[in-house]
Amino acid sequence: LQETRTGDRRARRASTMVVASVAARPSIDARALGSVARIKGGRLATARRGVFVPTKTRASPGVFAGDAGGKKVAVAGAGGRTGSLVVKRLAESASFAPPKGLVRSSKSADKLRKALGDLPVELVQGDISDEKALADLCAGRDALVILTSAVPKPRLASIALALVSKLLPFMENRRPQFFFPEGGSPEAVDWLGQKAQIDAAAEAGVEKVVLVSSMGGTQIDNFLNTMGAGGSVGEANILLWKRKAEMYLIQKCSETNISYVIVHPGGLLDKPGGERELLVGVDDSLLAGDRRSVPRADVAEFVVRALESDAIANVSFDLASREPGEGEEGAPKSKGDFEKLVESLRGATADYSKPKESPVPLP
Repeated sequence: LQETRTGDRRARRASTMVVASVAARPSIDARALGSVARIKGGRLATARRGVFVPTKTRASPGVFAGDAGGKKVAVAGAGGRTGSLVVKRLAESASFAPPKGLVRSSKSADKLRKALGDLPVELVQGDISDEKALADLCAGRDALVILTSAVPKPRLASIALALVSKLLPFMENRRPQFFFPEGGSPEAVDWLGQKAQIDAAAEAGVEKVVLVSSMGGTQIDNFLNTMGAGGSVGEANILLWKRKAEMYLIQKCSETNISYVIVHPGGLLDKPGGERELLVGVDDSLLAGDRRSVPRADVAEFVVRALESDAIANVSFDLASREPGEGEEGAPKSKGDFEKLVESLRGATADYSKPKESPVPLP
């Protein structure tokens, strides 16, 4: 929903965007008022679907969410566990305007609104295959964060077999098997879906793209690449399809004025952030060590700092963490700390000539 800045103007068009937050007057609910909600100052908001609730921002009690200053960021995958943390950090920071997030369903939108409480946010409901939704997401934004990913589902019978194989000493150990739901394959989501997001960002004039990918992209035989095996190439090889999207982003940025940051976290932990020393590397070098995971909250914090910093740009690297209390550096706290973390790479960035002989066609 696009709202004008002056009190006597009216919203010019309806949209499928769900703009939601807890208002200064939370009793106002557009669902109860129907498709038209008149709010303070003579402003008129209309919506065919979803909810509009007026939201005042941190900046000033007389300013609405869409009017706030600061960098304007779009977040694809805003309803996910890491995406919701990124949205929350952006909404909390005075350096940013209220973020705009893409969610797949009204259920996901409601869950995110509940997690954010009073914090302002704009939500676009749609799918990454929906060009209109992606255009709405990126319109008027300075930066895009991509946090979408294909999600494998376990085959229940294979889990039972894996458990039995661990209990019976004479039986060869079996691994659980996974599949991707229809329309949710790595090729469809991690390649074509991310490509569509990158194209939408470029078309909208976005200045920076932060892509959260995954470690293991140089390893054809990585376990994550075997999920969905047994089908076509597009139904497996999730890390390789992610890598193809990363390469497309770098190429697209080289043809435009867009800068990029690609971060490959290790295993994502649902642990508190800000308690661990962070480790960086390139080309999966961190997988050779015993520290291969990182809290989602620390990944979210890095994303926000990368958006704040012009010094963190045009780099692709891996991210992991020590255990709490380990290491000498301590957890990074400020933007400068995160800049120093990236500077410790000494100019190194991912080598996209790897891997060789990929089953996924790479440039």
